[in-house]
Amino acid sequence: MNVAAVILAAGKGTRMRSSMPKVLHPIMGKPMASYAVKAARQAVGTTPVLVIGYEADRVRQTLGQDADYVVQDPQLGTGHAVQQAQELLQGKADFVLVTTADMPLLTPETLSRLVATQQEHDGPISMLTVIAEDPRGFGRIVRSPSGQVQAIVEEAQATPEQLKIRELNPSMYCFESAWLWDALTRIPLSPKGEYYLTDLVGIAVADGGSVLAYPVEDPTETIGINTRLHLAEAEALLRKRINRDWMLAGVTMIDPNCTYIEPDVIIGIDTVIWPNTYLQGSTKIGEGCEIGPNAIIRDCQVGDRCKILTADMDRAVLEDGVDVGPFARLRKGAHLGPGVHMGNFGEVKDSYLGPGTKMGHFSYIGNATIGSQVNIGAGTITCNYDGEKKHATEIGSDVFVGSDTMLVAPLKLGKGSRTGAGSVVTKDVPEDTLVVGMPARAIKKLRKRD
Repeated sequence: MNVAAVILAAGKGTRMRSSMPKVLHPIMGKPMASYAVKAARQAVGTTPVLVIGYEADRVRQTLGQDADYVVQDPQLGTGHAVQQAQELLQGKADFVLVTTADMPLLTPETLSRLVATQQEHDGPISMLTVIAEDPRGFGRIVRSPSGQVQAIVEEAQATPEQLKIRELNPSMYCFESAWLWDALTRIPLSPKGEYYLTDLVGIAVADGGSVLAYPVEDPTETIGINTRLHLAEAEALLRKRINRDWMLAGVTMIDPNCTYIEPDVIIGIDTVIWPNTYLQGSTKIGEGCEIGPNAIIRDCQVGDRCKILTADMDRAVLEDGVDVGPFARLRKGAHLGPGVHMGNFGEVKDSYLGPGTKMGHFSYIGNATIGSQVNIGAGTITCNYDGEKKHATEIGSDVFVGSDTMLVAPLKLGKGSRTGAGSVVTKDVPEDTLVVGMPARAIKKLRKRD
């Protein structure tokens, strides 16, 4: 049977005290709403409908094609919000799953179980409930003496006796769709001039139907975000969940509490993550690596058996067996071939270093293509910018670049050539030639290597 998902994301979130819509605040590097969208999509197998309102264009632009969109304007409550999806969904689904965009910890597995519960249920509604000592502002589940769900009472309207109830409503439902679209027209207008989805429980009971409550197994899944305190709480729990999963998958973390791994990161087995390491974006780490401490790696591809110590890396590629740091920086377009060593306080941008090349400390390599088995002495600089344009440097295999060499691009150093310490190289250097001085001049033809 077909199932559609509707995600409520229209509110501003005034308690966040922000000009940004609440559902776009990031958690572990991704917009809060993206977690709800992904969970709903995996649970029902189709693109969810996101009900947006405040800063609707901004939300739509941020989430893109991950959801279909309907706009709630004006915003007249949760019942009115779901009603906006009727034209898009009526007649296309047997059941409608309704979730909210501000619960990023809710898993696809929990939503799938809720859907399965409703598919096996004769009544028009199945809903999640949670047992918790901290009500977090949730409504209370009121049951009959026989244990049947009778109503949801919002905290503000609850009596002192009802406030003692610890079965709470986190606002996750699955409805029989034909009943839902009719029942939405029968929701009474609240004193605040809004239509509340929670009133559907009373309507279902009045219709002679039943409401089945499915208790969530992990109460932390139902933590909603209303303030920045909640945001930090949810991020800490999600980070703990991610780290736990990786450790169970064969990754060692010396101190998981000081390790930050975003959801889209991939890590190979037998890799060791040291404290204060940040793996962000679409980073992929190979097997048997040693990362950190104090490494920040964003959108990078790292091969097997690499060692990265105290480095800042952004959109770089490291092939197998690369050794980097400490205090190294790899910027966009840096590509280190197999077995490359990059020493401390070095920087690489838009450059390729060939297999086995060694780059000494305090060096900058930019817009360069470097062959295999090259030695780049300490303090070497590619002078690639003339004030208007960037220029390329090409260095052949088996070249020895002496310490403190300035390579003024555009420039080519032929295979097997050498530069003396402190040289300023402004002209191309032929193969197997030694140049020294300022500006550098050829002084010797070197014996070619076998």
